[in-house]
Amino acid sequence: MKIALFLFLLSVFNPSSPGTTGKYNILDFGAKPDGVTLNSASIQAAIDKAAMDGGGQVTVPAGRFLTGTIVLKSGVELYLDPKAVLLGSTSPYDYPAFESILVSNTPSPQYLGALIEGKGLQDIAISGKGTIDGQGRKLALTIDSLFYAGKLDSSHYNLRRKRPGARPGNIKLVECNRVKITGVTIKDAAGWVQTYDLCTDLTLDHIRVESDAYWNNDGIDIVDCMNVRVTNSYVNAADDGICLKSEHPGKTNENVLIANCTVRSSASAVKFGTASVGGFKNVVVRNIKVFDTFRSAIALESVDGGILENILVDSINAVNTGNAIFIKLGHRNKEGKIGTLRNIVVRNVKVQVPFGRPDLNYDLRGPALSFFHNTFPSSITGLPGHPVENVLLENIEISYPGRGNDGLAILPLYRLKDVPEAADQYPEFSMFGELPAWGFYVRHAEGLIFKNVTVIAREKDYRPGYVFDDVKGLNLSKCSARENDKGKQFIMFHVKDPVLGVDKSLVQTIAE
Repeated sequence: MKIALFLFLLSVFNPSSPGTTGKYNILDFGAKPDGVTLNSASIQAAIDKAAMDGGGQVTVPAGRFLTGTIVLKSGVELYLDPKAVLLGSTSPYDYPAFESILVSNTPSPQYLGALIEGKGLQDIAISGKGTIDGQGRKLALTIDSLFYAGKLDSSHYNLRRKRPGARPGNIKLVECNRVKITGVTIKDAAGWVQTYDLCTDLTLDHIRVESDAYWNNDGIDIVDCMNVRVTNSYVNAADDGICLKSEHPGKTNENVLIANCTVRSSASAVKFGTASVGGFKNVVVRNIKVFDTFRSAIALESVDGGILENILVDSINAVNTGNAIFIKLGHRNKEGKIGTLRNIVVRNVKVQVPFGRPDLNYDLRGPALSFFHNTFPSSITGLPGHPVENVLLENIEISYPGRGNDGLAILPLYRLKDVPEAADQYPEFSMFGELPAWGFYVRHAEGLIFKNVTVIAREKDYRPGYVFDDVKGLNLSKCSARENDKGKQFIMFHVKDPVLGVDKSLVQTIAE
C-alpha cells in the first residue's frame, strides 16, 4: 500500500480562500436581527450582490437572523460574527426544495435541501465564530404533522420508523470546487447536518457540530469527494459522527484526511458507508478521540459493490464506546457485483467498551436490539470466495467488560458454521447476532496480520478472546487475551498457513 504517496498528496493539498473583493453586511440589505423576521430575501440579496461584483465577504453581524434556504454563489464567503446566529425557519415552506415535493409530489432523496445550499460553485467559504442553528426538532415535527394532515405523501415518510424522510439539513453543497468551512458552530439540523456531494478541494477546519435534536443527524457527510481535509473539529451527533459515503457509480471518496477531531455519536464515530457504490481510496484517519458512542469507533464497510482500499487509521482513543473496530465486506446490492476491501492499516488504537449503554445520557439513543446478546467483539468479515485482504492491526488495546453469560445467549464453538453470513443485510457490528468470541471475530480474510494486539476482559467471559474462521495467511505476533481464565483463547477453524507468535497452550484448532 502506497501510504507515503497519498500522505504526500494530502500534505500539498491546500485550497485557496475566495478572493474577497468587497464586504457586504446583511443589515444593509434589510435583514432584522430579532429572531422573528424572515430574512431569506435580504441575505440572498447580499450574496447575489457580492457575486455580481466579482466576489466578496457577506457578513452576518451580531444578532439572531431567522431565515429559510439561502443559496451561495461562486466567489462568496459567508462570514458569521461570533455573536451571530443564522436561525433556520421551522416552516418547511421556507425551504424551496421541500416545498417542491408538496406541489409536484415527485420522488425525493431521503434528505432534501438545506438551510444553506449551493451547486456547481467555485471558491466559496463559510467562516467566523458564529452559529448556524437549524432548529431541527421543531422543523422535523412540523413536517411530521404534514403527513398526518394529508399534505405529505407517504413516499416521503418512513412508516416503519414513524418519521418523515424528506427533511432539510443545515448545509448541502453539490459539485463545488475549492470549499472552506471554518470556525463556525453548526447545530440542530432536521436531517443530516452537512452534506458535501461530489465536491473537490474541500476543507472543514475548527468547526463544532452539536446536533442531537432529531433522528439521523449525521454530523458530517462526505459523498464521493476528492481532496478533502476534516481537521481540528468537534462533532456531537445523533447518528454517525464523521461519515464517508459513496452513492455514485464510478465515483469515489479519494485523497481524504480526517485528523485531530473529537467525536460523540449515537451511531458510529468515524464510518465509511453504509452507501458504498463507488468506494473509498487513499484515506487517512488520524488522532481521533471518541467518547459516549453507541456503535463503533471505526467502521469500514463496502457492501454495495464499491472498492475500499489504501486506508490508514492511526491513533484512536475511545472511551465508553459500544464497539471498537468493525470491518465488513458485504453484498447488500444483491443483483450487483461484490466489491473489494483491502490494504487496510489500523494502528495505535485504545478502546474501552462498557457493559451497559454508552449513550444513556443522550436525548435520542441508538435503537435497542430485539434479541438477547452478550457484549459484541470487534470483527473483520468478508464473504465466501471474497475475503477481506491485506489488513494489518498493530498496537491495539481493547478493554471489554467480560461478564459473558451462556444462559443469556450462546453460540458454542461446535456451531461456528451457524454464524450467519448476513451478506445482504445492513452492516453493523451486531448483524450476526450472538458471536462466539468476546474480543475479535474474523471470518473470510486473507493476508491478515495482528501485531501487538491485546484484548482485555475486565471480568470473566465464557467465550474465547479470538475466533478465526476461513483465514489464509494469518500472522499473529505478540497478541494476548487477558482474562481470569486458563482456557483456550485463540480458536482456529479453516485457517491456512498460520504464523502464530502467541502462547501455543492458548491455541485450539477446531476440526470439521
